[in-house]
Amino acid sequence: MTRKEYVMENGLSLYPGLGLPFEQSAAVIAQAAASGLRRLFLSLPDYDCELGDIKAELSLILKTAREHDLDVIANLTQRSLTRLNLDELSPTHFRMWGIKALRFAEDFSPADIASFSRNRQGIRAVLNASTVTAKLIAALVELKANFAQIDALHSFYPRPGTGLSEDFLVGKTMLLHKAGIRVGAFAAGQDKSYGFFQAGHPTLENHREESLSLACRHLIALGIDGIFLGDMPPTEAEMQLAGQLSDRSVTLQAKWLTRDPRERAHLQHVFTARQDAAQMAIRAQEGSLLLQEHIAPANTQYRPIGAITIDNEKNLPCMGEVQICRLPQEASPGVNVAAQIDEAELNLIEYISPGRKFSFQFHE
Repeated sequence: MTRKEYVMENGLSLYPGLGLPFEQSAAVIAQAAASGLRRLFLSLPDYDCELGDIKAELSLILKTAREHDLDVIANLTQRSLTRLNLDELSPTHFRMWGIKALRFAEDFSPADIASFSRNRQGIRAVLNASTVTAKLIAALVELKANFAQIDALHSFYPRPGTGLSEDFLVGKTMLLHKAGIRVGAFAAGQDKSYGFFQAGHPTLENHREESLSLACRHLIALGIDGIFLGDMPPTEAEMQLAGQLSDRSVTLQAKWLTRDPRERAHLQHVFTARQDAAQMAIRAQEGSLLLQEHIAPANTQYRPIGAITIDNEKNLPCMGEVQICRLPQEASPGVNVAAQIDEAELNLIEYISPGRKFSFQFHE
């Protein structure tokens, strides 16, 4: 099976019963929709809280999400099913609430998930990507699950020290991608005051204190198909950032080293890494083909790791070729150093594999 075609849809998270006033939740939902976010992750009441209040809060949140056309993904455990007085996994019931997807905890059987995935109400079944196994995937195949209606979402980890490693996330994500299943993950926000540990709700442990921008771009580079802001309430800037995330390109932040408008315009494109990967640099296959202007020699200096370069007229017929240095290289009269990738972003270079899209976000 191959992964389904998709448009990247990102979202925010709310945890009813943890103290965020409903009026603030409603305002956040409205701002999220205006920022281009299309999904809302809700944790149904598995944790200890006042159940009467949470049911009222949950009802109001679901109503507001429907009004703003946000797709709701609800986390479901056997305990929350019982606390909501639901005797069975009724797709009709969840559809009436406006829930578009259910993320099943490990206390549901493969048969439960497979059966639910065949529902005719269009409610998606979502696997826990962090605990999925090849055995579970095989069981779902055997049980004739409807994989066209199955997604996966990694867990968030509020307790410091419990988040996933990068290698573990990649392994689980690859397993799911091979089954044609899209995979989401969480990134921590700036405001960590809500929750059990006030330490953020990231999927990867090393994102706990990372900037949201870098964490999101790192997750995309690792192959994640959708990102949820894990902490509530997200700021307007965080929602706008998440709403603008798109496609699978590896996006790196870099400092301009040129003021030439021709070079700056040339580097604003989305590039594709050549299939014949060079040892010393990542080469954009479109470089010279996209060139609209003549490039004269300028800033032909030593090229450290992360240097973004453009070949000038002295390197005809390669004028316009764009490269990112994997290894340091000596100065060359035919190569202009136009920008430098930020030091904190250098590790993202390794994810630009042959055929992978890449682009830049520049600052002065």
